[in-house]
This record gives sequence, structure tokens and C-alpha cells, in this order.
Amino acid sequence: MATVRLLGPDDAERFKTIRLLAVDTSRTSIWPTRDEEMARPIEQVRERIETTPTQAVFGAFDGEALVGITGVRREPLLQVTHKATIWGVFVDPSYRGRGIAQALLSAASTHAAEMWNVVQLMLCVNAENIAAKNLYLSQGFRTFGVEPRAMRVGERFYDEEHMCKRLR
Repeated sequence: MATVRLLGPDDAERFKTIRLLAVDTSRTSIWPTRDEEMARPIEQVRERIETTPTQAVFGAFDGEALVGITGVRREPLLQVTHKATIWGVFVDPSYRGRGIAQALLSAASTHAAEMWNVVQLMLCVNAENIAAKNLYLSQGFRTFGVEPRAMRVGERFYDEEHMCKRLR
């Protein structure tokens, strides 16, 4: 089993590498293109994974190798601080089927609930990504709507399902 922990600035290069793998292997699930992800300066990557009162990024490690990631963020505005959004769930294809995605989701959910007092989690998933949808359903997320044509890859459009999970 992989070790899951919060990422910090020293993990920026590894995070960028796994995000590029995500883009390469999951083009219809990750928003930025390879060129867009490549163009992010490493300082921007460091800021993106820095833990703050409104964001946290978790990594799953096999030894020193970063093999899975997910982020959670929330708005600082008082009337919406009760909810947070899960983003960027990805596990290296060679590590799938080992419970890593579940462990990452659990860490992000616990962080949101305990550190931020969040009571509801949100996420979006490509409507055609059955494996990801089944993962989220197994973790207690439920679909509440579909955004048609939410993503365009080449000349093809993809719908996204919006899902939520009540923590309490």
C-alpha cells in the first residue's frame, strides 16, 4: 500500500511529472493540454500544491515515487465555506486497483472535514469515465447534474457529471 501525505513545495517537480502522465494517459479527464501543463513555471506548481486555509494537495508514494494525487479546495467566502471541491484525482495506471484512489479521497475528505469544518464535497467527472464514476459512487458521491459539452478534446465534446457527498 502506498503512503499518502500532504504535498509541499519540495514535491513540485514530482507533481508536475505525474500531472504530465495524467494528461498523456487521461486526455478526456484532465483539463489542461500537455502544452499547457508543460508551460506552468515550477514556481506556479509550488504555489498550486502549497497547503493553505483554502487548498491542500495529497500524494500517494511508493517509496520516493509519487504514484497518485488529488487536491481539495474551498472558497474563503463565508456563505460557501461549508463545501469543498475535490480535483485532479489521478493514479499512475501501473498502480491502479490497489486502493490508492480511495486512500487519496479519504485523506482529502478528512482534511476538509477536520481542518475546514466542511460538510459537503463536490467534484466533476467525465460522464463517459465509468471507472471513475464507480469509484466516486463507492465513496458516497451522488450525481446531481450533468453539464453538456463541458470539455472539448479535438473536435469531440464530453459531458461532465457533477457529484456531491455529504460528510455530515
